[in-house]
Amino acid sequence: MSGLEDHAGDIVRKSRMGLNVPVETVLQKSGLSQGALDQFESDAIVDGQPAWEAVCDLLELNPEKFQDVLGGWIPDPVSLESIPQLRQISTDDGGMQVNAFLVWDLNTGEAALFDTGWVTAPINALLKEYSLNLKHLFITHQHHDHVAAMTPLRTDHPDMQLWAQGQGVPKNCQVSDGQSFSLGSLSIEARWTPGHAADGVTYIVSGLAGQHPQAAIVGDAIFAGSMGGAPQHFALAKEKVRKVILAQPGSTLICPGHGPMTTVDQENQHNPLF
Repeated sequence: MSGLEDHAGDIVRKSRMGLNVPVETVLQKSGLSQGALDQFESDAIVDGQPAWEAVCDLLELNPEKFQDVLGGWIPDPVSLESIPQLRQISTDDGGMQVNAFLVWDLNTGEAALFDTGWVTAPINALLKEYSLNLKHLFITHQHHDHVAAMTPLRTDHPDMQLWAQGQGVPKNCQVSDGQSFSLGSLSIEARWTPGHAADGVTYIVSGLAGQHPQAAIVGDAIFAGSMGGAPQHFALAKEKVRKVILAQPGSTLICPGHGPMTTVDQENQHNPLF
């Protein structure tokens, strides 16, 4: 997976909607016509030289970082050798690709899955490949693409413990803010990150081998170069990303629900929303 989940036009649209800025104001500041703005927000194609600095000032975007994304920045690729006990599982329903993540303890083979994606087959294949015992399923938020395979997965692994937050979650499966879990030598801390979704949770995994001893599995709270849409709770979403995710050590691997993996350092350097 090489390209970003969001292009520069998506960032403008999400910021405009999140800040409730009238379209007319964006047109005035940018010098774009309505048709040109529509095209840019749709596919990041634009003719001429819009007044991007004025647009960034209006939409609370960092202009240098915005130009990074506009110019084609992508995060450095993450090699499997650098994360020997973490795997990204990408599945597609024919229109939307979503990421789930699997981590495990190298000594005990105990594993935890974060979200399910669309189907169980690649999850079960990895569990078999590495001879793992799936102990926990952690849900970042209950949007359908992230939990679509939950029922068959629970059938396949009846002893797996479900953890989630929000409406409809049984009391014995509710995860609390700051709650910690042990998985062999690994530690998993749940931190609430609402905004994109009211039940948003980020899971900080510590004790990993390799180049990234810590990972933040964030759902749709933040993407490489962007963030999940939060038109109703934009300020809250950005605050939680800043205080919970981007405050982690710079080498922390960010594992988003869509798009490529990235790091805290790279997002602090290149994400125009922060």
